[in-house]
Amino acid sequence: MIKNKGIVFWITGLSGSGKTTIGKAIKLEIKKKFGPTILVNGDDIRKIFKIKTYEKKNRLIIAKQYTEFCNFISKQNINVIFTTVALFDTIHKANRKKIKNYFEIYIESDFKKIIKKRNKRFYKMKTKNIWGVDLKPEFPKKPDVKILNDFSLPIKKLKKELLNRIFDKLI
Repeated sequence: MIKNKGIVFWITGLSGSGKTTIGKAIKLEIKKKFGPTILVNGDDIRKIFKIKTYEKKNRLIIAKQYTEFCNFISKQNINVIFTTVALFDTIHKANRKKIKNYFEIYIESDFKKIIKKRNKRFYKMKTKNIWGVDLKPEFPKKPDVKILNDFSLPIKKLKKELLNRIFDKLI
């Protein structure tokens, strides 16, 4: 990894685990330490490009496009904090091979606590193609950092813990 040169901070976990909230919380510090930084989340990409499909095979195709997008931005020496579910082993492996400065962060959360604590509409609706409901998630086997979000700590504490662990590995 080349420090300070277009690092992709790929934040993954179940929907509702706090990925985007945590990504927003760390952005300023990442920018201060590593330079120009953008924050993108999978939900925003879906809205921008009007992606409405959720079948597993299409999710995999979209996740591959996320990899290409992040790689493209990082090659311009811009850091990317990318928050997405994309729970595929093949994606995690491909990211490590394809993206030169890849840093994987897994937000671990108990599915039952997510449903109880978070207001995710699709968990309440009778629907399909949902990670943890009818799609078996393939959680990262060797993330660079794994953070437990059991919703008992304020985001400020999770942010501090995550930044300390990132800086320990990259500085």
